[in-house]
Amino acid sequence: MRASFSIVNVVSTRLKLILRRRTRSRFFSSTRSALPSSSFLKEEVFLLEDSTSLDDLLPNPECIWGESAECNELVSEFVDKYSSIYEHENSENDELKRIKSVLRNCGWNIGSETGYKIDLDQHNVIRILNDLFLESSDAAVALYFFRWSENCIGLKHTSRSICMMIHILIAGNMNYRAMELIQYLVRSNKREVSWHNLLLRVFFETHTERRILVTAYSMLVDCCVKEDMVNVAFQLTCQMKHLNIFPSLRVCNSLLRALLRSEQSKLAWDLLEEMQNQGIVLNASIISLFIHKYCSEGNLGMGLTLLMEIKNLGINPDIVSYSIVIDSLCKICHLKEATSMLLKLTQIGISLDSVSVSSLIDGYCKVGKFEKAICLLKVLSIPPNIYIYNSLLSKLCTDSNMAAAADVFQDMFELGLHPDSFSYTTIIGGYCKNGEIKKAFNFLGKMLKGGINESVATCTMLMNGYCKSGNLGMAAHLFQKMLTEGLVPDIVAYNTLMDGYGKKGHLHKAFELLDRMRSAGVSPDIVTYNTIIHSLVLRGFVNEAMDMLDELIRRGFSPDVVTFTNIVGAFSNKGNFKEAFLLWYYMSEHGMKPDVVACSGLLNGYCRLHRMEEANALFCEMLDIGLVPDLILYNTLIHGFSSVGSIDDACRLVNMMVERGVIPNEVTYRALVLGYEKKWVKNPVEAAGFKLRQILQKHGICSEADLYLTKM
Repeated sequence: MRASFSIVNVVSTRLKLILRRRTRSRFFSSTRSALPSSSFLKEEVFLLEDSTSLDDLLPNPECIWGESAECNELVSEFVDKYSSIYEHENSENDELKRIKSVLRNCGWNIGSETGYKIDLDQHNVIRILNDLFLESSDAAVALYFFRWSENCIGLKHTSRSICMMIHILIAGNMNYRAMELIQYLVRSNKREVSWHNLLLRVFFETHTERRILVTAYSMLVDCCVKEDMVNVAFQLTCQMKHLNIFPSLRVCNSLLRALLRSEQSKLAWDLLEEMQNQGIVLNASIISLFIHKYCSEGNLGMGLTLLMEIKNLGINPDIVSYSIVIDSLCKICHLKEATSMLLKLTQIGISLDSVSVSSLIDGYCKVGKFEKAICLLKVLSIPPNIYIYNSLLSKLCTDSNMAAAADVFQDMFELGLHPDSFSYTTIIGGYCKNGEIKKAFNFLGKMLKGGINESVATCTMLMNGYCKSGNLGMAAHLFQKMLTEGLVPDIVAYNTLMDGYGKKGHLHKAFELLDRMRSAGVSPDIVTYNTIIHSLVLRGFVNEAMDMLDELIRRGFSPDVVTFTNIVGAFSNKGNFKEAFLLWYYMSEHGMKPDVVACSGLLNGYCRLHRMEEANALFCEMLDIGLVPDLILYNTLIHGFSSVGSIDDACRLVNMMVERGVIPNEVTYRALVLGYEKKWVKNPVEAAGFKLRQILQKHGICSEADLYLTKM
């Protein structure tokens, strides 16, 4: 596509894509001039380190050793030191015989009758490699000599001999072996200054055919990308330009992807421009890399604009391009726009795939619109796949709608789909969440019968279910079973069992598990410390909880809201409101917004001690910082006021909670009854019922509390 047009600046002038042929590109404006024309290169020997030898990369030929000086010989010369190899005629393998035969045909005097010795210096090695390949047309023969000369006589190959071998391997269609040698050179010398410029020169000076040189350069760039040396790969591409050589389309795509991944968008755009200048036809898959980059950064507007621009300029976006945008729309809950785009694709003749539909189905499931997801699935008539059904399954299990989840699971079998590990783990987790451990275990049995091994996540789900049901023995058994079967428990598995022990008061087992976790090389995280702190608080060990807080900070963790909520509640329960308040204010001052649970713990402590003035002040401050009280918090405060006979304050709070959409329940009603009893009202039950009904009728609400009143 060499039409003279350009993609206009997209929002930012730095985001430009020039789709036209140019005589000169700004792409290389900051690079060095062309490579020096000198054919001489200061000798650079790539020494083979003991830890990373070429032996590890290529198969070793058999070394043939002899004892008689009468046999034919090749002598290696390296750093003024000769190493002679004498080989018995009857002990040579077929490859060495073939090599000798080829070399004799090429005029090399290696017969035993002449006693002629060949010095295997760099010059002769390169000549021999060339002659072997040209005469035999078999790169494997040259490779055998290359490896034999290194392994059997200790020859240290130079950069030139290695590059020559790479050229021969490419010419002989042994690209995978050539790539291994290039990879070795890159890994061995990446810490040297300007090594890539040297290597580029040596490749150029040892090449005999331009086509092979182009392939070698592309491999070098590709290898640098794979080794995460993106800037070096880019610099090599710049240098190649001066030789009128450019990497292949596949390598360019890899480099583009790497530049975008490393937050170097400007260089990626420059490379894209140069690709067009080099005559590479840009297509939707290339532009999709940029669309994905912007969408993944949350810059959906840029992604959409780019999608529209390339369409206007003659590049037809494919389903992949649209799927990226649709998925991004779904992630920010713009489901209407995503649906509209998907339906429009069917109108313009683009066939939908499972990825685009799965994104939309998953989006509707995540916002609770399960029926809409099912309806859309029927309308689009897309063949069902495991990903779509996993989205449906995940939503139903999250909502604890296990009857529907079981139906969907059965539908998968009837449609010929085979549930995977994620499917089983999801439904097992759903049943565990509902406390239906037996059904969860039944699905584990089906999973194993289906040939799917349980994962750490599956076992952790079941452990969590058993911990919540109080069956710590079974939870511990599952944990041990993981170890027996070779599964490595992760931090979540350890934290789950530790939480179970802590809530049951088995602190010694919780700490034993903590030690075991550290011995296994699994480092505690903030959840681990919060679990231990919560366990200590439940048993009243406040000082020990503070010690764990100190350790948490020493190990470089930052306490979160959960950490402070546990300790604030502990101090409140002990009546130590000074410490509780200090921690509460510490949270606010350090950017941690106290949650309702933290406030509830402090309020509960004040109310238990009938310190209602302080409780009310804290409640007001809580409202000021934007916290939304829940039913439990309202009931705590209403009960507190009622217990000291402040029925007017209690009724004021009931009115406030109803105004804010929090519906009173039986606990609220009983708290009001207590308040009227404290005021010595003649019939407190009737008075509380009348007041509550009055407040409800004022706001036009019939609630659970109203039902209790009708039963009186």
